[in-house]
This record gives sequence, structure tokens and C-alpha cells, in this order.
Amino acid sequence: MAKRKGKGPTPKAEDRHWHGKRQKARAVKSAKRTGTQTMGPGGRPRTGEGRPASAGRPAGARRANGEVPELVTGRNPVVEALRAGVPGSTLYVSSGTDERVRESIQLAADRGIPLLETGKNEMDRLTDGAVHQGIALQVKPYRYAHPDDLLTGTSPLIVAVDGITDPRNLGAIVRSAAAFGATGVVVPERRAAGVNAGAWKSSAGTLATIPVAQATNLSRQLKAYQKAGCFVAGLDARGGVTVADMEIANGPFVLVVGSEGKGLGRLVADTCDMLVTIPMPGKAESLNAGVAAGIALYEVSRLRS
Repeated sequence: MAKRKGKGPTPKAEDRHWHGKRQKARAVKSAKRTGTQTMGPGGRPRTGEGRPASAGRPAGARRANGEVPELVTGRNPVVEALRAGVPGSTLYVSSGTDERVRESIQLAADRGIPLLETGKNEMDRLTDGAVHQGIALQVKPYRYAHPDDLLTGTSPLIVAVDGITDPRNLGAIVRSAAAFGATGVVVPERRAAGVNAGAWKSSAGTLATIPVAQATNLSRQLKAYQKAGCFVAGLDARGGVTVADMEIANGPFVLVVGSEGKGLGRLVADTCDMLVTIPMPGKAESLNAGVAAGIALYEVSRLRS
């Protein structure tokens, strides 16, 4: 494997143009804190980092880990996945002349996806006993980028997600990231949603245009981005600055998005240089993570323009 090229010696923090702004932002964040206990919306204490990774998994989808193919089963899930452009490697059909099965076969043929006629017993074995209704789509494993590969250009914009367990939310965040010029998205390797059929569908195909990287330890990766010259802002209800006032966003920037309700994990929040919030004059306590990311990225895009 070829070695990565070095980027030269890292300048001292005090020699960087953003050092003073970072120190000021950290002071604001520290003053905003009201004790060591992490609080959620409405002043409720946090009780955990998020739901199990299986929560919110689409019907008919077996979780992919980026190394093995995912199998989408059932007539509705398969045809919806093919309509959404989910990259498939094989379509298995064992029986049925249902209209959805015929459409799936036609969509697969149009995209050059191989079709295999499979007996019921073999289909049962392939799907590990899942309800398949005589049809299954094997999805190509997603190839994750390296987190360092997202540091492209003179002013990269990276979106990191923390505690997102619903792949549909991940797909929506990727869609917003692509729309507003982000260079990539970083997800934790464990206890978080990965790129599967559900994420592909909600991303509306943008997963093919923007890289997603996996980080073994998100807090450690954020620190690495800081050392590389990026300013890291966490989107959180406790933020002392509104997203419209993130003047520091016009440089190398990382926006960290937490889960709905629970927000950012304690270690991730502590790593951020600043916590920012979306003002909500209405009665809602929190926003869906995908919606919140879209609003924040719009403001970042406006500030950077």
C-alpha cells in the first residue's frame, strides 16, 4: 500500500490566523455550560449516546457494514430500492408474476443488473429466513473513504454525524451536504447508521457524488481535523451562537450534527470549538437531524459565499 504524502510541519496554534477566534469561541462555550451533566432539550438529563444501530432500519433490509453485501428483500422494498437507484449487483427471483416483480425485473435489466432465477429453498437460505416474497436484491458494498481524504482544497467543508442511527437521516444529511458544497461526510464506525439501501434512497442518489468516511473514534478524528487547521462547530440546543452568526465558517470548517432529542455526545461536544444552535420561536423542542443539518448547511453556505 502506498504511503500517504506528508503535509509538512504543523504550525504552532498561536501562529494560525484562526487561533484568537478559536480561543474566544471556547470561552463562550465554557461560559454557556451549566454544570458537568449533559442536558437534552427541555433541560432533561441525557441517559445515553443513542439507540442501537438496528433502530429505524427499513423493512426488508439487512444491515451492511461496508464489507459484505446487503440484501433487500420483499416486493415493495426491492422495487423502491431500484426506483431510487440503489446500486445492486444481483436480482434474485424465485416466483411470482406480481406487477412489482415485473417492474423490478425491468428496472434491473435497464441498469444491467444480473437476474438469477432461484428456487424457494435457495432463496430461503440466501435471505436467512427473512420474508422475501420471492424476490431479493443484493446491494453492492459501499466503499468508505478515509477521513483525511475529505481535507481537499484550501477551505474544506466537512459534515460529521454523531449518534445518528437511522440510515434515512444519514441519507438526508448527505443530500444536504452535497447540495451546499461539502467535501464529504464522516460517520462513526460503530453504534451509528452506515451507508445501506435506506441511506441510498433518502440521499436521492447523491451518495454517488460525495464521499462518506468512517472514523474509528469520532472525537479523535475531530481533533485531527483541528490540528489540520479546521474549526469545529457542534450543532446543539445548548449552543451560545446561532447558526447565522458563525463567522468562522468561512474557512476550513467541520459541522457536527447530533441525533434528534439526544443531541451531541459529551466527548464530542467537549471537543468542538463552539456549540451553535438554530433559533426556534415555535413550540417544537427539536428538529429532525436531517432537517437541522440542511438549515445549518444553508447558513454555512451563505456565510462562505
